[in-house]
Amino acid sequence: MSFKEKVQELLDRGLEQYPHLFLIDLNISSDYKINVTIDGDQGVSLQDCIDMSRAIEHNLDREEQDFSLEVASAGATSPLKLPRQYKKNIGRKIEVTTATETIEAQLLNADDEKISLEWKAREPKKIGKGKETVIKNAEIPYSEIKKAVIVISF
Repeated sequence: MSFKEKVQELLDRGLEQYPHLFLIDLNISSDYKINVTIDGDQGVSLQDCIDMSRAIEHNLDREEQDFSLEVASAGATSPLKLPRQYKKNIGRKIEVTTATETIEAQLLNADDEKISLEWKAREPKKIGKGKETVIKNAEIPYSEIKKAVIVISF
């Protein structure tokens, strides 16, 4: 079993113990620096990172292979990658970039294939001069999303 396979197996076992957490990214560099990024259905606490770090580190032998390990949560400005991340952010405002446009909208729904968005836009009136505010909706398949991030407002 390769080093990466061993780390992946330990990580999977650790995630089984904490079903509210899920893996965003696992990266192992050529000098055995292990970077793990996790997220959780209710966010990620420092204790969650410690628990996942222990699940990996305490089961690897430094005599066999020296390594460094960093377990971190997906940051507030990190792009959304998995349907589970979209689902946990239903009701929040997100910015979605596709090949043709960028939309800032409220995330209404997310399933395993697509997201549903709603936003207000100013468009020319159908009759007369001026503009009116209209509510727009869109369903976007994950395959068309180039980048999506949570919009943080203060």
